[in-house]
Amino acid sequence: MLVGAVSHPASAETVMAKIKRTGVLTAGTSKDAIPFAYTNNKGQPVGYSVEMLVLIKEQLEKELGKKIQLKLVNLSSAERIPNILQRQVDIVCDASSFTWERDKQVDFSVSYAVTGTQMLVKKDSSLGTKESLLGKRIGVLPQTTNEKAIRRVQPKAQLVYFKNRNEGYIALQQGKIDAFASDGILAEGWLQSQKNHDAFKIVPDRPFSREGIACMVPENNSKFLDSVNYSLIAFMQGFINGNSRNVTIFDRSFGSQGTIFINQDLRDLAIETMQLVIESREEAPTGK
Repeated sequence: MLVGAVSHPASAETVMAKIKRTGVLTAGTSKDAIPFAYTNNKGQPVGYSVEMLVLIKEQLEKELGKKIQLKLVNLSSAERIPNILQRQVDIVCDASSFTWERDKQVDFSVSYAVTGTQMLVKKDSSLGTKESLLGKRIGVLPQTTNEKAIRRVQPKAQLVYFKNRNEGYIALQQGKIDAFASDGILAEGWLQSQKNHDAFKIVPDRPFSREGIACMVPENNSKFLDSVNYSLIAFMQGFINGNSRNVTIFDRSFGSQGTIFINQDLRDLAIETMQLVIESREEAPTGK
């Protein structure tokens, strides 16, 4: 009985109860997932997903009736789910994609962005088709949807694993790998941040996979997940309706003067994706 009493004290407390008790929302994020979650030149965590966390914090303040501190923790891709399971973080919002395997361990919010697996290659590279990847050295991050996509499209590709995206980008520049597989929008974020961006390109034009980006939370925390989903849907609804703050948040990451610039076709795709998510739920009441 003593062992049982000692082994589950943390897991017995819900995320909402913990946040109400401590006044802190601890969130896992990334330092290299441009434009979703990364550190700027001042070492500060910024990005589209970080902005979503701020909105979630504000919604929790309304619901709990108290000020909440947002504490951000940088995590690698492999650290995300273990930190949620160990309750080191309450939520992860970076560039996480839903998979059924991950869903066995954590719960996912609604998707607030869409992306797909593409590859960064040097400008003169002939890679792009599934067949062209045969025997080629393709850099990936372990336990990511990008790794799974490359394995699926070309099982005979030689996968090279990196701890973080920056290591993969450096290896590509040094010619140690033939390509680096990533979410297409993250690849675009890195490319647009480089002075020699003309030396690289993103292939193929049609991604090998298509995934929605969502936040991950501990299982069996429905009230917390409700608050997260409400925050995300209210943001997307406000963006589509032209709310100035919401449009500014989106454009800070994806506008003409944003972290990366997406063309009108991609902007329309983002809006279409948001609309589908919004229509799957009841309209979020304004001012709540």
